[in-house]
Amino acid sequence: MLSDPNRPLYEVKAGLFKGLAHPIRIRILEVLSASPEASVSEILLATDLEASHLSQHLAVLRRNRLVLAERRGSLVFYRLAYPQVADLLRVARALLGEILETTQRHLVESEGLPRIPDTA
Repeated sequence: MLSDPNRPLYEVKAGLFKGLAHPIRIRILEVLSASPEASVSEILLATDLEASHLSQHLAVLRRNRLVLAERRGSLVFYRLAYPQVADLLRVARALLGEILETTQRHLVESEGLPRIPDTA
């Protein structure tokens, strides 16, 4: 858990990335990055999940201190706990874009190479 002061930083980082390691949780964070806050109903619409599944993913994000929840009457609103979460998502998107461009360039370059005959 994040609160154990005796854990090495790399283990704490790995725990954080495990909390991020699901496409639905990334989608939830993207939804929350796009506005100051979102109700559970708005997140349900954006993710097309059942309420119980959304609840489980939100619990993981809360446990990893990535989101904050606030109850107002019968509604619960979520927001990013830190603006750096949105920055992290932007950096990840930029990195993936560069990786895809490099991969595509290598594929295009390899198309011009002569084929190696099968020896089987």
